[in-house]
Amino acid sequence: MKLKYFSHSAFQITTNEGKVILIDPYITGNPTSPVKVEDVHADYIVLTHGHGDHLGDAMTIAERDNCLIIAVNELADYIAAKGYNAHNMHIGGGYNFEFGRVKFTIAHHGSKTPDGEYVGEPAGVILSIDGKNIYHCGDTGLFYDMKLIGEMTPIDYMLLPIGDNFTMGIDDAVKAVELTNPKVAIPIHYNTFPVINADPNEFKQKVEALGKKSIVLKYGEEIEI
Repeated sequence: MKLKYFSHSAFQITTNEGKVILIDPYITGNPTSPVKVEDVHADYIVLTHGHGDHLGDAMTIAERDNCLIIAVNELADYIAAKGYNAHNMHIGGGYNFEFGRVKFTIAHHGSKTPDGEYVGEPAGVILSIDGKNIYHCGDTGLFYDMKLIGEMTPIDYMLLPIGDNFTMGIDDAVKAVELTNPKVAIPIHYNTFPVINADPNEFKQKVEALGKKSIVLKYGEEIEI
């Protein structure tokens, strides 16, 4: 299985069977994106919430590739009302898709679309694929139930924001790693805009000081997991 980072919170997962899952595909308008939307394709798209820097190009890609968008209930309704294929879920619920299992978790943030529509609660998401558990925290502040999330589902890769201002900053993110206890922590949601500038290597060093592993992915970098 492969994990590719497009910058900000956008990721691509390619399963061993060749299925492609995108998470929060913010490509167009993203000053740090190493790709253009025409270069990105998907079988599935998972969204954590409705903000423009997470909803991103989801509907453009879905229209072109006829793929399924997976989101919390209100955001899925919003997408379906615009004519796209959506699978409605909600926080605490899981569902088995052909590529693996998706489960949404709580996240402390907001969720309003670029056109001003409220689309339910923000979320994090755990994807259980090919024997690995990937926890994309979405946009969130620190919360103690991250400990419970890690106890219920041993996390292999934790993708968590460090940019501060709108989400956790570095120190809170390090505490989130301590609570969740993933095998590998990957920082996201930083340096896209000046207001969320942060040093991912500072995060990495502080995580490693806890005796845990962290990887800082370059924009466009793909790793095998």
